[in-house]
Amino acid sequence: QVQLVESGGGWVQAGGSLRLSCAASGRTFSSYVMGWFRQAPGKEREFVAAISWSGDSTYYVDSVKGRFTISRDNAKNTVYLQMNSLKPEDTAVYYCARGLLLTKRATSYDRWGQGTQVTVSP
Repeated sequence: QVQLVESGGGWVQAGGSLRLSCAASGRTFSSYVMGWFRQAPGKEREFVAAISWSGDSTYYVDSVKGRFTISRDNAKNTVYLQMNSLKPEDTAVYYCARGLLLTKRATSYDRWGQGTQVTVSP
C-alpha cells in the first residue's frame, strides 16, 4: 500500500516562503504523476500543481504561476512544492497526490496524503 506523507507546512508572514515535501513509500513512485492540491476552510479542494513522472512537464493553476515551483527527486521518492511570495489567500491544508495523468482533475489521482497546514498571515 502506497503511503504519502507531507511535511514542511507552518506559519509564515505574507511575502515569505515555505517548501513542502511529500515522501512516498513503495517502488513505483517514478512511474506516476504527482500533484499538489489545497483546501481552505469552507472551500472545495483546489488543484495547485502537478509534475510528470520524469519531471520534464509541469502544470500550475494560474493563481500560483511564477510563485510556486513543483519538483521531484525520484531517487528519494519525494515531490516538493516551493512556495514563494506567499499571500494570505494561500492559507489552506496542502495535500500531495499520486496520479496517472498530468491534470487538475482530482478524480485522476488515486492516492492522497493526510495534508499539511499552511497559514499565511497578512
